[in-house]
Amino acid sequence: MFNLVLFGPPGSGKGTQSITIASTYHLQHISTGDLLRDEVERQTALGVEAKKYMDQGLLVPDEVVIGMISSKIDESQDARGFIFDGFPRTKAQAEALDKLLEFKNTKIDLVLALDVPEAELIKRLVGRGASSGRSDDNEEVITKRIKEYHSKTEPVANYYDAHDKLERVKGDHSIEDTFKLLARHIEKYLLPA
Repeated sequence: MFNLVLFGPPGSGKGTQSITIASTYHLQHISTGDLLRDEVERQTALGVEAKKYMDQGLLVPDEVVIGMISSKIDESQDARGFIFDGFPRTKAQAEALDKLLEFKNTKIDLVLALDVPEAELIKRLVGRGASSGRSDDNEEVITKRIKEYHSKTEPVANYYDAHDKLERVKGDHSIEDTFKLLARHIEKYLLPA
């Protein structure tokens, strides 16, 4: 089983690249946002628990999110592997994910971090906000989100780097060219299905 974490700041193309990677390599895509919405919609025990926090505007505790990831892995026993999109976001989450995967006799094989210059991120997010009507389409909010990403998520990169699992990839190319750069790293472990 091959397990990959893809992360990068808001606007770096994680979501787009995750979908392409998942379909090319036949990996199960785990987006914590999608998982949360699905569990809440199905009114599972974890979904009910998560909704209590979400309704109050609070972050869902790590234990609940890890529980959802565990359930998703259990539901996907025949998966070739997983791509984690948007998780882990903190060092504590990375450690919890490692423990969960170790319990399931697997591990994170590779962490790909998309590096995109801040000016390009702002341009992309302002454009995305204008076309989708999202509320976070102004530069002030976007800059704050990027700073928060760097302060909270950079330690995750350092954690995986210390375990020799991190590869940084320039993400300011076209979607296709960025995918080719990511694929070079993935194909050291796994070929397209």
